[in-house]
Amino acid sequence: MTPDTSSPAVPSTPFRDLDDYVALPRTSGLVLSPDGTRLVVTRAVLDEAATKYVSALWEIDPSGERPARRLTWGATGESGPVFTDAGDLLFLASRPGPDDGDDTPAALWRLPADGGEAHRIAARGGGFTGVRAARCSPRTVLRGAVFGATAADDERIRGDRKDKKITAVLHRGYPIRHWDHDLGADVPHLLVGRTDGSGSGDGIDVDDLTPDPGAALRDADYDLSADGTFVVSTWTVPGALGARRTTLVRIDTATGERTVLVDDATADAGHPMIAPDGSSVAFLREAHGDADNAPRITVHRYRFDTGKVDDLAPGWDRWPTSVTWLPDGTGVLLTADDHGRGPVFVLRDGIPEPLTTDAAAYTDLQVAPDAAAVYALRASYTSPPHPVRISLTGDDAGTVTPLRAPSENPPLPGRLTEVVAQGVDGTPLRGWLALPETASDEAPAPLLLWIHGGPLNSWNTWSWRWNPWLLVAQGYAVLLPDPALSTGYGQDFVQRGWGRWGKEPFTDLMAITDTAAALPEIDATRTAAMGGSFGGYMANWIAGHTDRFDAIVTHAGLWALDQFAPTTDAAWYWAREMTPEMAFENSPHLYVADIATPMLVIHGDKDYRVPIGEGLRLWYELLSESGLPADADGTTDHRFLYFPTENHWILSPQHTKIWYQVVESFLAEHVLGDTVPLPDALG
Repeated sequence: MTPDTSSPAVPSTPFRDLDDYVALPRTSGLVLSPDGTRLVVTRAVLDEAATKYVSALWEIDPSGERPARRLTWGATGESGPVFTDAGDLLFLASRPGPDDGDDTPAALWRLPADGGEAHRIAARGGGFTGVRAARCSPRTVLRGAVFGATAADDERIRGDRKDKKITAVLHRGYPIRHWDHDLGADVPHLLVGRTDGSGSGDGIDVDDLTPDPGAALRDADYDLSADGTFVVSTWTVPGALGARRTTLVRIDTATGERTVLVDDATADAGHPMIAPDGSSVAFLREAHGDADNAPRITVHRYRFDTGKVDDLAPGWDRWPTSVTWLPDGTGVLLTADDHGRGPVFVLRDGIPEPLTTDAAAYTDLQVAPDAAAVYALRASYTSPPHPVRISLTGDDAGTVTPLRAPSENPPLPGRLTEVVAQGVDGTPLRGWLALPETASDEAPAPLLLWIHGGPLNSWNTWSWRWNPWLLVAQGYAVLLPDPALSTGYGQDFVQRGWGRWGKEPFTDLMAITDTAAALPEIDATRTAAMGGSFGGYMANWIAGHTDRFDAIVTHAGLWALDQFAPTTDAAWYWAREMTPEMAFENSPHLYVADIATPMLVIHGDKDYRVPIGEGLRLWYELLSESGLPADADGTTDHRFLYFPTENHWILSPQHTKIWYQVVESFLAEHVLGDTVPLPDALG
């Protein structure tokens, strides 16, 4: 075990009270003005009713000298900030007027650089869901859903459906829903306008850049060139048997002419970032997996003059998660999972070199115009996302300096350490271990194994949904391991678990749990396992393959793989790995008779990624077929926590509280032999 990396004990912490925890503000979405003098973040806080989070935009001083300053005050919140070439701040907000209803869609607003009042500059019936602004031109590109072929068609059809309460959708292809919502009859378009005052009145005129795109722009990721003359966007192409792939296209913002750039039948292209001089576009390429081979993500560049595609980092054994150009176009900055961290890498030629070396993960990279620094949001298991400055040049290159954020990071109720173990095949394993300050050889803590989702994922950054410190505050030690299939350890580490979910991922988890349980600070006689999504799958698999744990919590977990594969919202993706043979060999439901451990099943009805049928079937089969079935009167040690209005994630603050209260009560009963009352709201 490596040395302790956390701060000393603190007298108070918001993690000991769920009301204090859900009230903590959350920071996201860092953007930098073209001249490098202004940073803006989005900060969400709890509303007065404590039932939702409302976001506002805050300005951060790039020098770190001035305190953060709030910019917007809308009652319904603001999101998606971008700077125009003139330094004005654009953002999306739903601010109903006197004659508007509560369901007013998001419009485009402008906050002038000179400090004037924010005002609405573009609105439409379907609202907007994204905005990009050119750095050296007044061109702006927005994304919004459209009915029909023209703006008049959209207004007529949208009004008719609303007035007559029509919700029917006739689908011609796949998919028909995504995450937590049905895909409607309107489809996303890209729309173009100018912010130089050439529009009607004080607003901007918006023209359709992509008439009749079909479903090609659903979940599209796009970038606008610095001079505003063209967009590079992902473009989804349907295939046979419900399959689809993602290509890259170039769209001229003056004419709407669309040119296919990258169309690879064996891979998806995404995250396009246009070079500062407009000569090329960098993008991430995800090679399709199949029954025998895991996917792989690499960083590539398409050159507009030759049409040539280059692998920018051949031989680099990490999966990039983002790409950002240096201002002079001589290289890019990358982020990637790496051994439980998410460093920033500098790539100019060949293999990327790490810029940051701390135990943190970085997102939202924004490079200063002079390339002296890059600004980012930094997060880890010791702190939520907060803005920082990272030096890019000189002797202090890589030095990370925290900036003055709207609020301080919350004090923790424990300390963070690292556990290193070995798989049964000799593969090195590692994970984070969050310990209560009181844990010692004289007062060992009960152990909770928390298993991440994905499965192509890693425990490497802060999570508001699955936060270990809430359980640490209750006296538990929380183990956050990265088993086979985890990212950040090389392609072979992913391949070890590909199509073998119940094999190496399971044995890795048991091996690192053994190592953690042997520590003097851990009470190996009191243990539980928890997981969500793929982690819920693993919790279900563990329940049928060992009785070593006192309790198991499974959230939104896959149960019957042959049922899950065709009913999830992205069936084509899972079908690449989940053949009938793989589903049979790795499905937890086939081992229900061997489950003798009390299980808490949690599921949201709006979960379309792991449909509610998985939770319903698991619940019934636990009661009717498990080794711990219901008694004759129907009572059982198993529990089912059901959220009719939540999705794959439990997002509402009031439901987050209930989630943790029920988990704490269930664990206390079966791990500690204690009684923790359930919330009155559950009856």
